Amino acid sequence: MMRFLSTRGQTQPLRFSEAVATGLAPDGGLYLPETLPDLSGELNRFEGLGYADLCFEFLRIFATDIEPGTLRAIVQKSYTKFSHPEIAPLKQLAPNLHVLELFHGPTLAFKDFALQLLGNLYEHQCAVRHESINVLGATSGDTGAAAIHGLLGKPGTAIFILYPNGRVSPLQERQMACTGASNVFALAVDGTFDDAQSALKEIFGDQRFRTGHRLSAVNSINLARVLAQCVYYLHAWLKLPAGDRGNVEFVVPTGNFGNVLAGWLLQQMGVPIRGFKVATNQNDILYRLFTTGEYRLGDVHPSLAPSMDIQVASNFERFLYFSLGRDATRLREVMQTFKTTGVYRFENFDRGTFSASRCTDAEIPGIIARVHRDYGYVADPHTACAFKEHNPDRVSIVLSTASPAKFPETIRKAIKVEPTHPTLEALKSVPIVKHELPATPAAIRAFIDAHAV
Repeated sequence: MMRFLSTRGQTQPLRFSEAVATGLAPDGGLYLPETLPDLSGELNRFEGLGYADLCFEFLRIFATDIEPGTLRAIVQKSYTKFSHPEIAPLKQLAPNLHVLELFHGPTLAFKDFALQLLGNLYEHQCAVRHESINVLGATSGDTGAAAIHGLLGKPGTAIFILYPNGRVSPLQERQMACTGASNVFALAVDGTFDDAQSALKEIFGDQRFRTGHRLSAVNSINLARVLAQCVYYLHAWLKLPAGDRGNVEFVVPTGNFGNVLAGWLLQQMGVPIRGFKVATNQNDILYRLFTTGEYRLGDVHPSLAPSMDIQVASNFERFLYFSLGRDATRLREVMQTFKTTGVYRFENFDRGTFSASRCTDAEIPGIIARVHRDYGYVADPHTACAFKEHNPDRVSIVLSTASPAKFPETIRKAIKVEPTHPTLEALKSVPIVKHELPATPAAIRAFIDAHAV
């Protein structure tokens, strides 16, 4: 039976389903497997599997408390709402350049891969335990919509999504606030995504409130999110010619570090990936970390790539845990220093196989235009950040994290073409139902008290 530990070392180990239901550990840490499995001997067996079958074979290593037949059914159901037959198609643009398209799910963003699964895991949990569950998340754009659509109308659930009012794209807001579902609450809070995430973490730290409302997290702090995202890296790696696999670098648009962490964890499990490039927008805390070794909080500046408008990358804690040799005491000291001062300087920081790039708003439209001109490919503003510069000696796989149709204004200005998608067009005539709140734990607790199931 695989068990999962908190990065902060002050919580009892849990089984998979318990760790998923808990989300954020009671000591404030993030759950990780007690030991990482070695997949190097399994790679030949994974060859040729379809996406859902690959996902099942991967997750059964971790979800050892769910009967395999039940787990297979949950996984299969999770990938029925994707519009592309390959689920995550790998497209070659040039001899050493590929794009992994992760936007063919119901909300047209990479978050669907994990959140369709997580919604079905929650539904299974409610049925098995005969209990309701209240799900709380914070979003800078895509997570909220994907989480909502993973739980839409599911019995015994309510979902509360915090997002920064006026700081997500209009279509992203409509995906959250136009569902018409009675179990969905879109909470538009004052301030930034980091303000919303900070309030969320404080609420989860209130153990009486969390357990009283059977509260669970959908943010990438949830273990199931990261594990589900490992699968599309493995899927893409297996699609490459055998001679390219050991020389591949995944280029990942990221703000909260969860997406690229999933690939890095797969590398730690014995999959021979050459490296990872963290592609940030102008909110560049991760770029500064990997180029200077200093993790310093800065101001958040709204950008053309709003899902990456983040200055506190919560999943960095998982990477840090491994970097510190799994020393939970040392990790607590580092996190406390950062919380108190807003900065932590690493001595002899080992960035491993990571590199980083930074892309400003001034650069994004030009990159979208160049990619369209050179490859005939339309990239959304987040994906554009990952096209800034590549290592010519490596095989690059750019993760295309969202449909360009979610950002029509930016695309139109860049290439004089306005992408559309029928599901988004249908939302434009639906009234928005949102609840405006201060970004304070007290206000959010009061709302949950009034609407929880």
